[in-house]
Amino acid sequence: MTARFTPPAGARLVLATRNEHKVVELRELLADVARARGLDVDLEQAVVGAASFDGLADVVENGDSFTANALLKAHAVCEATGLPSLADDSGLAVDILGGSPGIFSARWSGKADRSRKEQDRANLELLLSQLSDVLDEDRAAGFVCAAALVTPSGEEHVELGHVRGVLARAPRGENGFGYDPVLELPDGRTLAELTNEEKNAISHRGNAMRAIAPRLVELLAG
Repeated sequence: MTARFTPPAGARLVLATRNEHKVVELRELLADVARARGLDVDLEQAVVGAASFDGLADVVENGDSFTANALLKAHAVCEATGLPSLADDSGLAVDILGGSPGIFSARWSGKADRSRKEQDRANLELLLSQLSDVLDEDRAAGFVCAAALVTPSGEEHVELGHVRGVLARAPRGENGFGYDPVLELPDGRTLAELTNEEKNAISHRGNAMRAIAPRLVELLAG
């Protein structure tokens, strides 16, 4: 493998996202696992995001599953940087729709030249319209996240995370995005009605990242 980008000094793992909040979140999660195992790892230097590589292109997510898309991104970033890469892909799966929107969650209402907030609103309105005559007992759904690690040697490791609930008939809550305001949990609140701390403790992405964290810590510890 010939890397096309020079990693920052001390970098040992690339999270395939430009969202620095996700990078900080991963560092915090790995710090907890490292402390529990008595390991000393400088995560500030060791774990970086795609934004640390100027010119690193986005990956076209044309896989046929969350796992396939996560692996596509992880392989591309690993190939470009020469470092192990972690990527994730997630979406909403509605039982009565056979698992849709699934991998098309972010563009369920079609691709258009609009803001993320406008796209989220259009996706949500279309989904609720499609399910308007579905009985409450048939509105089971859940978020799914695939977290994929790829190393320069070609090793692949994938973990899945889930959070289940039922679809509310109207959005509730302001602390979320995408379909968060309509996935109602067993306690009666939607994901968008939870605090950040509450959401991270049960979310599909949090569950997937917690499952793969021990493997990442082993890798970072050498």
